[in-house]
Amino acid sequence: MGTVIIITGESSGELYGALLTNALKKKWPELRIIGVGGDRMSKAEVELISGISAAFGLTEVFSALRDLKAAFKKTTEAIKKFMPDVLVLIDYPDFNIKVAGFAKALGVKILYYVSPQVWAWRKGRVKKIAGLVDRMAVILPFEAEIYRRAGVSCEFVGHPILEEIEDVLPPHPPLGKGGQRGGCKTALGLDPDRPLLSLLPGSRPHELKRLLPLMIEVIRQFKMEFVDYQFCIPLASNTDEGTYSYYLDALRQEGAIIKKGETIRALAASDMTVVASGTATLQAAFIEVPMVVIYKLSPLTYQLGRLIVDVKYISLVNLLSGRGVVPELLQQRANPADILRELKRIMFDIQYREKMLRYYQLIKEPFLRIRASERVAEIIVEMAGWER
Repeated sequence: MGTVIIITGESSGELYGALLTNALKKKWPELRIIGVGGDRMSKAEVELISGISAAFGLTEVFSALRDLKAAFKKTTEAIKKFMPDVLVLIDYPDFNIKVAGFAKALGVKILYYVSPQVWAWRKGRVKKIAGLVDRMAVILPFEAEIYRRAGVSCEFVGHPILEEIEDVLPPHPPLGKGGQRGGCKTALGLDPDRPLLSLLPGSRPHELKRLLPLMIEVIRQFKMEFVDYQFCIPLASNTDEGTYSYYLDALRQEGAIIKKGETIRALAASDMTVVASGTATLQAAFIEVPMVVIYKLSPLTYQLGRLIVDVKYISLVNLLSGRGVVPELLQQRANPADILRELKRIMFDIQYREKMLRYYQLIKEPFLRIRASERVAEIIVEMAGWER
């Protein structure tokens, strides 16, 4: 059997890389898989050549340049040494496009899995990517046509978070007390009879730095009015808790339960959620949890972003539906008073809440019949020319 190299750069991409690895190993156990990733990919038995970097944004990335250069050197050396049958690049465009250029010069076949947000900003990357890769596998329905117009073979393969949800949650919710929500609360050590507000601060350092302090204050003010609620903060599995111990200790003092690597179960247990814009908004929609979306960037990054980002909405839920299905509170609007106002609307406006949940069903529909990791594994086999 041959060799595949998978390159990821952050938490969500690493999850997709691990799921893809599992799909490949299930059908082709002798396949050698090497990659850049973290704990999830290591547990999936990927031979790691470098860890993932959490750098993000227009100003935050400079603090990680040394790590990025070291990771790039290790990655290119590995490609040259192992000459993989297929190189799989997962999102992380600033790093992966450079890797693609290096690999193409060596004649390595390249699959780009999970497109950068070319529909939002830096649209010129479409032509650049199309000139470097052999095939694209995208996880949002509208992305496929963007690449086809640029002349690259591209396929919508579904979204891997559905696989994660199916792995964590039973296909048929239990019929006992509290159903699936109550069962998930119990599994998390929470009271199944009390409502739960979860708060998801994202996984990148700049998100945690800006949103954890906000979430402390949201809980503090929320529980003054609603004493029966309990709170859960599910952290990404690669979060360094020691770096944020001050905020996490403060959250615990406010009564919040901190759970690492339990995003899906925490959302399934939640009556509503406050979530940083990103993949978690789609997870919440697929699990059908009413949400308030928040986000904060450094003032410079935000001002620069306004000049170059060409989208009306930032959350995947609203982008996929083409309308404001869920509230988005950005920058100064991401404050305790506005967040509490939106949470109260979810709690007390039944029509508003039910309309949100109906749109979730429409958003979910195109994803239901495709398992992304299995399809991408098949594409890799097709590209490599291996016999089944």
